[in-house]
Amino acid sequence: MNYRPLGKTDLSISELTLGSMTWGEQNTEAEAHQQIDMALEAGINCIDVAEMYPVPPKPETQGLTEAYLGSWLQKNQQRDGIVIASKVTGPAESFHYLRGGTRLTHRQIIEAAEASLKRLKTDYIDLYQIHWPERQTNFFGQLGYQHQSQDMGVPIEETLRACDALIQSGKVRHIGISNETPWGVHEYLRLSKHHNLPRIVSIQNPYNLLNRTYEVGLAEMSIREDVGLLAYSPLAFGVLSGKYLEGQRPAKARLTLFERFQRYTSPKAEASTAAYVQLAEAFQMNPSQMALAFVTQQPFVTSNIIGATTLNQLKENIASSQLSLSNEMLTAIEQIHLAQPNPCP
Repeated sequence: MNYRPLGKTDLSISELTLGSMTWGEQNTEAEAHQQIDMALEAGINCIDVAEMYPVPPKPETQGLTEAYLGSWLQKNQQRDGIVIASKVTGPAESFHYLRGGTRLTHRQIIEAAEASLKRLKTDYIDLYQIHWPERQTNFFGQLGYQHQSQDMGVPIEETLRACDALIQSGKVRHIGISNETPWGVHEYLRLSKHHNLPRIVSIQNPYNLLNRTYEVGLAEMSIREDVGLLAYSPLAFGVLSGKYLEGQRPAKARLTLFERFQRYTSPKAEASTAAYVQLAEAFQMNPSQMALAFVTQQPFVTSNIIGATTLNQLKENIASSQLSLSNEMLTAIEQIHLAQPNPCP
C-alpha cells in the first residue's frame, strides 16, 4: 500500500480509504468490524464515516457508521495510526430529525462534532469535512449553475470559525470539504488566509470512469493548492463492475435494493460501462480493479474511497492498489471517454 500526504499536513494517508456508507443498512456491526480488520491488515489507514450515514439515510439508522467504528475502537484499543474522517451534514429539508434541521452554523457544527466524537468513542477526529455546501450551487449531479441572489445561507466564514474552535479545542486535527465547486474551494482558501483560519486539506467529490467532471475545474485546484481529492463512488455504485449490465439485478446489490440510486443507470451509462468492461477483459483485467486503478493513479487524487458489502468484494477492491494501468490501456480508456464524455455527471 502506498501513502500520500494529506494536503500540507504532517499526516500521510493510504492511497485507498475504507468507505462505510453500507454499514448499518446492508452490513451488520460484525461485518463492519471484519471490513475494518481486513482493511487495516492490507495497510489502509484511513476510514471514512459521516454523521448522516448509512445511505439511504433514515432516522433509525443515522450515526451507525460512526457507532460501528467506535465499537471497533473500544474493543481493539487501536486509535493510533488510524486516520478517522467524518462529516457534518449540510442543509436539507429531509434531515428534520437531525438537530431539528441541519445547517452549517457555528452552534450546529460544534454540536455535530461532539455527537460524532461520542459515537466514535474517541477524543479527536483527524479529518472533519463539510458534507455539502450551505449555499445553493451545482452539486450532486447538477451541472448548470442557477444563480439566486439570496442563496448563500450561513456564511462560509462562520463555518470556518466553528472548525477553528474545534481545532483549537483539540477535537479536530484538520478540515476538508465535500461536494464542492471550484469557487467553493477558492473561497475557503481565501477566507482562511485572510482571517488566519484553518486551511482545508482535502475535498471529497465523486470521480469515476462515468463521471470525470472533476477534471474540468477542480483537478488543477487540487494540484496547485494541495487540496487533494478523496474520490467517492469510484465504481459508480458498483456499476463499473459490470454486474448490472443487460438488466441484471443481483440479489442484495445496492441498485437492486434501492430505487433512489439511478444516477448511473441510463442507456448512455450502460453503453459506456459495457465498453469499459470489454476493455478490461481484453487486457485480462478485472473490470472493477481497472476502474479503481484508474482513479487511484490520477495525480490530483490523495485517496480513493472504496466500499463493499462482502469481504470478497473488499479483498478484490483492495487488490486494485497493486495495479498500474499501461499507457496503451489509458489511451483506450480515453477513447471510450471521448466517445461519450461523462454520461453520469
